[in-house]
Amino acid sequence: MILDIVQYGEPVLRKKCVSVSQVDSELEKLVADMIETMEDAEGIGLAAPQIGVDIRLAVVDVSPDPESVSFFKVDGEDAEMADHMPLVFINPELELSGPKESESEGCLSIQEVRAKVNRPTVVKARLPQLDGSVKVIESDGLLARAIQHEVDHLNGILFTDRLSTTGKTRLRKKLKELANTEWEKR
Repeated sequence: MILDIVQYGEPVLRKKCVSVSQVDSELEKLVADMIETMEDAEGIGLAAPQIGVDIRLAVVDVSPDPESVSFFKVDGEDAEMADHMPLVFINPELELSGPKESESEGCLSIQEVRAKVNRPTVVKARLPQLDGSVKVIESDGLLARAIQHEVDHLNGILFTDRLSTTGKTRLRKKLKELANTEWEKR
């Protein structure tokens, strides 16, 4: 089922999400719905708060753009990225490294806004799975950026928070309009 994606201005997007303590059929259904929603919206990632649920759960799928990643490891071994997509994870832990790089980002919860965000280029992510196992993913490029972006959502951080002062100033009016539009819908 395709879920509604909450938009900029909704308080749930600013909440630090609670850890997932139990995986049950309801959570598994939520994951399936999140993947369907992400694909329908033509996104590469979706975090639970973006559909109004404040738990530490996210999905990422960058497989349509395999050239955007120069390496991909699972549990220390080279792996085929397509075999592990979509990535579904709960309660993630990240180690960031490498130089920072500025790339354009957007967000399904902040439509019509794109901006350059400076992020570390390499991520090592400890990603607990629904079946109780843990995948340790190491990658760069778009996948590293997408994982960081979704984990930010789980901490109540939006990509616009990571912009330079100049970038924030440029977007201030547009973000205020988006927040006011969301407020008027209530």
